[in-house]
Amino acid sequence: MSIDRTELIRERLSALSPTQLDIIDESHLHAGHEGAKGGAGHYRIIISSSQFNGLAPLARHRLVYDRLHDLIPYPIHALAIVASAVK
Repeated sequence: MSIDRTELIRERLSALSPTQLDIIDESHLHAGHEGAKGGAGHYRIIISSSQFNGLAPLARHRLVYDRLHDLIPYPIHALAIVASAVK
């Protein structure tokens, strides 16, 4: 990909107006893993947004996946999400 994957994720998730957004590339922890063989990455996302207010954790995760679904399984192979509402 010509654009940095982390920046691409950040750009996509900006639609959620996050007050916190940490994107951690954990791909190096999965070297040799089947999904990593083709160059796909493993990422951990920590995100807070007022758009998550009143939503159950599964609904928060769906909002994140809705913005990244076309990037899975490549260039994103695995995604760990911590999504919290803004109090």
